[in-house]
Amino acid sequence: MTVRPGTAQDAPRAFAIWKAAVEATHGFLSEADRIEIAAMVEGMLPQAPLWIAQDEAGEAQGFMIFADGMIEALFVDPAAHGRGHGSALVAHALTLAPAVRVDANEQADNALPFYEAKGFERIGRSDHDDCGRPYSIVHLRYRAAP
Repeated sequence: MTVRPGTAQDAPRAFAIWKAAVEATHGFLSEADRIEIAAMVEGMLPQAPLWIAQDEAGEAQGFMIFADGMIEALFVDPAAHGRGHGSALVAHALTLAPAVRVDANEQADNALPFYEAKGFERIGRSDHDDCGRPYSIVHLRYRAAP
C-alpha cells in the first residue's frame, strides 16, 4: 500500500469511493442532503488537494483532502475497510502537520472511534455542519506525544 499525491484524473475514482463510503456509513443524511452534498463533492474533487491510498495493484482504495493542517475529508472504499488505507492516510497527514485537525460527523458511528484510536482528541462540537445542515460535527486535533 502506498500514499501518493492525487491528480484530477483520480477524481472519478475518489468520487466513487466517497459515494460508496457515504452510502455505507452516513445513513443519517436525508436523501436531499445526500444529493446536494454529492454534487458539491463531485464538482470540487478535480481541484482538491488529494492524497490517494492505493493497494499493491495500484488501485485507489481511499483518499484524503488535506489543506492548511486539516484533514478536510477522508474516505475509504467500504470493500477495503480494515486494511489500513485510512490509517496510512492519517499517518501521512501527520507527516505534513504534526498537530493535524479533523472534523467528523457525530452521527457517523465509525468516524469518531477511528480518529480517537489514532490519537485524536475532541476539542469542540458544532450542532450543524459548515452549510448549516442539522448534522453535528465534532472537532478533533491530534494529541502529540509528550
